[in-house]
Amino acid sequence: MAFCSKCGSEVGAGAGFCPKCGQAQSADAVVASAPAAQSGTTGMSENVAGLMCYLLGWVTGIIFFFIDKRPFVRFHAAQSIVVFGGLHVLNIVLGIFFGAALMFRGGIGLGSALFSLIGLVSFILWILLMVKAYQHEMFEVPIAAGIAKGFSGK
Repeated sequence: MAFCSKCGSEVGAGAGFCPKCGQAQSADAVVASAPAAQSGTTGMSENVAGLMCYLLGWVTGIIFFFIDKRPFVRFHAAQSIVVFGGLHVLNIVLGIFFGAALMFRGGIGLGSALFSLIGLVSFILWILLMVKAYQHEMFEVPIAAGIAKGFSGK
Protein backbone atom coordinates (compact mmCIF):
# COMPACT_ATOMS: atom_id res chain seq x y z
CA MET A 1 0.00 0.00 0.00
CA ALA A 2 1.45 3.38 -1.02
CA PHE A 3 0.45 6.92 -0.04
CA CYS A 4 0.97 10.35 -1.59
CA SER A 5 3.80 12.34 -0.02
CA LYS A 6 1.78 15.57 -0.23
CA CYS A 7 -1.80 14.80 0.79
CA GLY A 8 -1.49 11.28 2.22
CA SER A 9 -4.20 9.67 0.09
CA GLU A 10 -3.75 6.15 -1.25
CA VAL A 11 -1.87 5.93 -4.55
CA GLY A 12 -1.78 2.88 -6.77
CA ALA A 13 1.54 1.09 -7.19
CA GLY A 14 3.57 2.64 -9.98
CA ALA A 15 1.24 5.65 -10.39
CA GLY A 16 2.94 8.76 -11.73
CA PHE A 17 0.50 11.23 -10.13
CA CYS A 18 -1.73 11.30 -7.06
CA PRO A 19 -5.39 10.90 -8.10
CA LYS A 20 -6.53 13.30 -5.37
CA CYS A 21 -4.10 16.25 -5.41
CA GLY A 22 -2.17 15.69 -8.66
CA GLN A 23 1.27 15.66 -7.01
CA ALA A 24 3.90 13.93 -9.13
CA GLN A 25 4.96 10.67 -7.54
CA SER A 26 8.36 9.07 -7.69
CA ALA A 27 9.83 6.03 -6.00
CA ASP A 28 11.16 8.11 -3.11
CA ALA A 29 8.03 10.31 -2.79
CA VAL A 30 5.64 7.42 -2.22
CA VAL A 31 5.52 6.35 1.40
CA ALA A 32 4.89 2.70 2.18
CA SER A 33 3.20 3.28 5.54
CA ALA A 34 0.14 5.15 6.83
CA PRO A 35 0.16 8.90 6.27
CA ALA A 36 1.53 11.08 9.10
CA ALA A 37 -1.59 13.24 9.23
CA GLN A 38 -3.71 10.31 10.35
CA SER A 39 -1.28 8.46 12.61
CA GLY A 40 -1.05 11.12 15.35
CA THR A 41 -4.77 11.74 15.84
CA THR A 42 -7.46 9.45 17.14
CA GLY A 43 -11.09 10.38 17.62
CA MET A 44 -12.41 13.93 17.40
CA SER A 45 -10.65 17.08 18.46
CA GLU A 46 -11.29 18.59 21.90
CA ASN A 47 -13.23 21.59 20.65
CA VAL A 48 -15.63 19.47 18.57
CA ALA A 49 -16.14 17.06 21.48
CA GLY A 50 -16.79 20.06 23.76
CA LEU A 51 -19.42 21.35 21.34
CA MET A 52 -21.00 17.90 21.13
CA CYS A 53 -21.40 17.85 24.93
CA TYR A 54 -24.07 20.55 24.56
CA LEU A 55 -25.71 19.35 21.35
CA LEU A 56 -28.63 17.50 22.98
CA GLY A 57 -28.37 19.13 26.39
CA TRP A 58 -27.78 16.97 29.44
CA VAL A 59 -28.13 13.73 27.43
CA THR A 60 -24.97 14.26 25.38
CA GLY A 61 -23.33 15.70 28.49
CA ILE A 62 -23.78 12.35 30.25
CA ILE A 63 -22.55 10.41 27.23
CA PHE A 64 -19.36 12.45 26.83
CA PHE A 65 -18.76 12.53 30.59
CA PHE A 66 -18.40 8.76 30.59
CA ILE A 67 -16.66 8.16 27.25
CA ASP A 68 -14.11 11.01 27.08
CA LYS A 69 -11.45 11.44 29.76
CA ARG A 70 -9.85 14.69 28.53
CA PRO A 71 -10.22 17.45 31.16
CA PHE A 72 -11.56 20.05 28.71
CA VAL A 73 -14.27 17.71 27.44
CA ARG A 74 -15.15 16.41 30.91
CA PHE A 75 -15.63 19.98 32.18
CA HIS A 76 -17.97 20.87 29.31
CA ALA A 77 -19.84 17.58 29.72
CA ALA A 78 -20.27 18.18 33.45
CA GLN A 79 -21.35 21.78 32.86
CA SER A 80 -23.88 20.58 30.27
CA ILE A 81 -25.32 18.10 32.77
CA VAL A 82 -25.58 20.75 35.50
CA VAL A 83 -26.94 23.59 33.34
CA PHE A 84 -29.40 21.75 31.13
CA GLY A 85 -30.26 19.10 33.71
CA GLY A 86 -31.05 21.87 36.19
CA LEU A 87 -33.16 23.77 33.67
CA HIS A 88 -34.99 20.54 32.80
CA VAL A 89 -35.76 19.82 36.47
CA LEU A 90 -36.88 23.45 36.95
CA ASN A 91 -39.29 23.08 34.02
CA ILE A 92 -40.73 19.90 35.54
CA VAL A 93 -41.19 21.49 38.98
CA LEU A 94 -42.80 24.60 37.51
CA GLY A 95 -45.03 22.40 35.35
CA ILE A 96 -46.27 20.55 38.41
CA PHE A 97 -46.73 23.75 40.42
CA PHE A 98 -48.50 25.75 37.73
CA GLY A 99 -50.46 22.69 36.62
CA ALA A 100 -51.89 22.44 40.12
CA ALA A 101 -52.49 26.20 40.23
CA LEU A 102 -54.28 26.05 36.88
CA MET A 103 -56.49 23.26 38.14
CA PHE A 104 -57.51 25.14 41.31
CA ARG A 105 -57.43 28.81 40.28
CA GLY A 106 -57.60 28.90 36.52
CA GLY A 107 -54.56 31.25 36.20
CA ILE A 108 -52.22 30.64 33.29
CA GLY A 109 -50.39 33.98 32.74
CA LEU A 110 -47.45 33.70 35.18
CA GLY A 111 -46.78 30.07 34.32
CA SER A 112 -46.61 30.78 30.60
CA ALA A 113 -44.32 33.76 31.17
CA LEU A 114 -41.92 31.70 33.30
CA PHE A 115 -41.86 28.81 30.82
CA SER A 116 -41.14 31.24 28.00
CA LEU A 117 -38.35 32.92 29.97
CA ILE A 118 -36.73 29.58 30.85
CA GLY A 119 -37.00 28.49 27.22
CA LEU A 120 -35.33 31.69 26.02
CA VAL A 121 -32.53 31.43 28.59
CA SER A 122 -32.01 27.77 27.67
CA PHE A 123 -31.76 28.57 23.96
CA ILE A 124 -29.32 31.44 24.47
CA LEU A 125 -27.13 29.36 26.82
CA TRP A 126 -27.23 26.43 24.39
CA ILE A 127 -25.92 28.53 21.49
CA LEU A 128 -23.40 30.43 23.63
CA LEU A 129 -21.93 27.33 25.26
CA MET A 130 -21.60 25.47 21.96
CA VAL A 131 -19.81 28.42 20.34
CA LYS A 132 -17.47 28.92 23.31
CA ALA A 133 -16.62 25.20 23.46
CA TYR A 134 -15.91 25.15 19.72
CA GLN A 135 -13.61 28.15 20.16
CA HIS A 136 -11.77 26.06 22.79
CA GLU A 137 -12.70 28.43 25.63
CA MET A 138 -13.45 27.37 29.20
CA PHE A 139 -16.57 29.55 29.49
CA GLU A 140 -18.06 29.11 32.94
CA VAL A 141 -21.72 29.58 33.74
CA PRO A 142 -21.57 31.32 37.17
CA ILE A 143 -23.20 28.82 39.54
CA ALA A 144 -23.13 25.72 37.37
CA ALA A 145 -19.36 25.84 36.71
CA GLY A 146 -18.52 25.45 40.39
CA ILE A 147 -20.75 22.40 40.66
CA ALA A 148 -19.42 21.00 37.37
CA LYS A 149 -15.80 21.42 38.50
CA GLY A 150 -16.66 19.56 41.67
CA PHE A 151 -17.68 16.35 39.96
CA SER A 152 -15.59 16.55 36.79
CA GLY A 153 -12.33 16.63 38.76
CA LYS A 154 -11.05 19.80 37.06
